[in-house]
Amino acid sequence: MAVELVNPDGLPKPDVYRQLSIATGSRLVFLAGQVARDGDGNPVGAGDLAAQVEQAYLNIGTAMAAVGGSFDDVAKLTVYVVDWTPDKMPLLGEGIGRAATALGCDPVKPITLLGVAALGEPDLLVEVEATAVLD
Repeated sequence: MAVELVNPDGLPKPDVYRQLSIATGSRLVFLAGQVARDGDGNPVGAGDLAAQVEQAYLNIGTAMAAVGGSFDDVAKLTVYVVDWTPDKMPLLGEGIGRAATALGCDPVKPITLLGVAALGEPDLLVEVEATAVLD
């Protein structure tokens, strides 16, 4: 694997993400923001943040498999959540956990979480973009 995840001494050691990743691979993969759409473009999880997070993560896994990698090769995630408030954290975690089970991976990556007013389509609650490194 080309990505090592680290929580260095001197920084907080959160359970839900890592502070940094060390990439040693030679191919960078930049994924467009993934949303709650299935392979045919149909909406998934209307009004359900956990379901939409799960689908976005699954879409990242699908994209990574298409280029010969997996979710384990993701070095950094940026998560955009509509009308973010801290009380949404359990739903975010639930969706990530379900996706991790389905993908058979550890989804704990360096992450930036941003609250936004809206996304590209009115039914979308979350969008997740990823940067990955492959050997």
